[in-house]
Amino acid sequence: MTRELVDRFARGALPVALSLLVAAACASALILACGQAPLHVWRLLLDGTFGNAYGTGQVLYKATPLVFTGLAVAVPLRAGLFNVGAEGQAVLGAFAAGVVGARLPPSTPAAIALPACVLAAFAAGAAAGALPGALKAWRGAHEVIVTIMLNFVIVAVLADAAKPLYLRETVHTAPIVAGAELPRASTWLPSLHGSALNASLVLALLAAAAVGAFLRRTVAGFRLRAVGLGPEAAAAHGISVGAQTVLALALGGGLAGLVGANFVLGYKRYYEEGFSGGVGFMGIAVALLGRNRPAGIVAAAVLFGALSQGGLAINAVVPKELVDVLQAVIILAVAAAASAGAKAAEARG
Repeated sequence: MTRELVDRFARGALPVALSLLVAAACASALILACGQAPLHVWRLLLDGTFGNAYGTGQVLYKATPLVFTGLAVAVPLRAGLFNVGAEGQAVLGAFAAGVVGARLPPSTPAAIALPACVLAAFAAGAAAGALPGALKAWRGAHEVIVTIMLNFVIVAVLADAAKPLYLRETVHTAPIVAGAELPRASTWLPSLHGSALNASLVLALLAAAAVGAFLRRTVAGFRLRAVGLGPEAAAAHGISVGAQTVLALALGGGLAGLVGANFVLGYKRYYEEGFSGGVGFMGIAVALLGRNRPAGIVAAAVLFGALSQGGLAINAVVPKELVDVLQAVIILAVAAAASAGAKAAEARG
């Protein structure tokens, strides 16, 4: 039992811990090269994030969409598929939530308006994920190529198709109805006043819990994981590889579409062109750092959210690009440490 725990640590927590240490060392070297004291800069970063209520709220706000896109990448990966389309899926989901929320009658109660907008976001993202899944399953198209190109297609199509829905001389839709709005966290915690943190964080945590339960405790989740472990063996046992391919990418797309709940329903109250800022591509890093496990993805999302918010706090003393370098080093270190950990575990076995 002890050996099993050691092997599990070597495959999971150890690579992440090593990657963070390596990233911290590299960042400290860069800080020194900028003529600043590393401890001073790290203190500024912590003070600007978890050192006050507003900073903590902003960290969690920025982590929320990363939970969704991290899950959007992780679920297909468990089926042996690489979803690089979370960016476009998130944009389409947010657009659907914004349009549905704006078109509902003003008197629509929250019990109807909120589920309608959330389901619209999920359905739109799922449709964007199911398409490359179907092409992969029945035409043999590579999901990486299809999903990454679909990002550009979705953005380009919406750039034209959405214009008639925008308010005059703006690049955003009309505001959603009051019943579709997710409450800000500052409603319950006045110390978070000014922070964009909203109730979509709860939705993100519920989504992570649901994904974990789905993968571990349902027959459909077992089939999806079985295809990821060995499609030939899964097919030999009567599992439809094609159906699982479509399901995995559709679920991933739907989860990415829920990003719209954070931005549209909880923050801006409307869909705005160009809002995503690469959150879908960051989901790949979050899934990698989180080892494709829901709990790990939540932790990784908080880390990247802290780096994003902390970059604003340290920008006065070091270049803001330092945070981008730090994120890149973390990803590279995770990949290298994971490979080394797997080889070490294999050698002991």
